[in-house]
Amino acid sequence: MNYVLIVHLLAATIWTGGHLILAFAILPKILATKDVAGLLDFEQTFEKVGMPALLLQIATGLWMSYKMLPSVGAWFSHDNDISILITTKLILLSLTLLIALHARFRVIPTLSKRSLNFFALHIFAITIIGVSFVIVGSLFRTGLGG
Repeated sequence: MNYVLIVHLLAATIWTGGHLILAFAILPKILATKDVAGLLDFEQTFEKVGMPALLLQIATGLWMSYKMLPSVGAWFSHDNDISILITTKLILLSLTLLIALHARFRVIPTLSKRSLNFFALHIFAITIIGVSFVIVGSLFRTGLGG
């Protein structure tokens, strides 16, 4: 399972790190200059590595969850730290997918200087969720009380 964890962590590094760079290094300049094209360029470039990273996280996360708790029903029992953490990760994943789909199909197609701030909210939300994924993931090692 160690190699699966390593792939999961590398993918999380790409996904979360990319969004931290976007939110705190690139986005402030984009918002100041209203450079919609620059933001779209970054999004298209990052999507080529970010989306495969997210898919790897999903696949490896589900695999590790199954190895820890082979009964999928037990993932939602909330009677131990592992089930609570798995459920939390699945909630974060659901939020990520909802925000990403909204951005991809509703916001990006009509992105303009006027809607740039609304898209920035999506970016910050995904970034906060990405950091939350990392924090929750670290609790698998230490537990909720540790």
